[in-house]
Amino acid sequence: MSDLHVDFAGVNFKNPVVLASGTCGFGREYAELFDVRRLGGIATKGLTLRPCPGNEGIRIWETPSGVMNSIGLENPGVAHFIERDLDWLNSLGVVNIVTLGGHSLEDYLKGAALLNGQKLDFIELNISCPNVKEGGMNFGVKTETAREVVRRVRAVCTQKLIVKLSPNAEDIVALARMCEEEGADGLSLVNTFLAMAVDIEKRRPVFRNVYAGLSGPAIKPIALRMVHQVAHAVSIPVMGMGGICCWQDAVEFLLAGATAVQIGTASFMKPSVALDVIDGLEAYVRRNRLRNIGEIRGLV
Repeated sequence: MSDLHVDFAGVNFKNPVVLASGTCGFGREYAELFDVRRLGGIATKGLTLRPCPGNEGIRIWETPSGVMNSIGLENPGVAHFIERDLDWLNSLGVVNIVTLGGHSLEDYLKGAALLNGQKLDFIELNISCPNVKEGGMNFGVKTETAREVVRRVRAVCTQKLIVKLSPNAEDIVALARMCEEEGADGLSLVNTFLAMAVDIEKRRPVFRNVYAGLSGPAIKPIALRMVHQVAHAVSIPVMGMGGICCWQDAVEFLLAGATAVQIGTASFMKPSVALDVIDGLEAYVRRNRLRNIGEIRGLV
């Protein structure tokens, strides 16, 4: 067997392939379609302190080489997840990454406190959520606004902490360096790009919130550039994502400096695509006579 094991902030992954938050629920649906135990990890659906019904109106809109979504963080809440889903997720033998969002600083802090002491590997802190107290501007756009969230959560969080960065940030490298300064154990990037669609017959935006998040193959070159910039600017590990659809894409992100990768939108086209990526990485390691996939990290 080719060695795909990677160490991410002291946690061992059997391989560097993770299902991305927001695209796999808590893994149950995909477990009916393929052997999810082969994955390196699962990043859960984004959780908020309280249950959230999500956005009304159209939520998904296909674009050339991508998809836009305006789900609105629909989820059952942190307490429900702990009670109903956490034990099942831990039974899979994959790295458990619990994604935490919030619409206020207090929500982030209380959500992190609830997750303290639970059996999980990482909290992935999604700072791309809209700050209701600041008129809806995302926490992760301005470095100094994000600093307060990361610093305060780090102070109360006893779990290993990954901060998920938004590509809509004013300066994503400065944002990444700030997260490292404030004690993040790792970074994941990129989240979706802010985008828009217009219904030309109704002559109005497709989405009720006007703007939505763009993901899929269309964003890969930009996401790859951002991962390269960030991975070469910090010393903590980076989990890369954004349009990864095949093992070749994953290799590009690893060469650019990522330690692991997340696969999201591609799973909608083929649910078991993550296994294809794992198989492709194994073949790549054998063909290139590598001892471990980590040998190629950051070579570009």
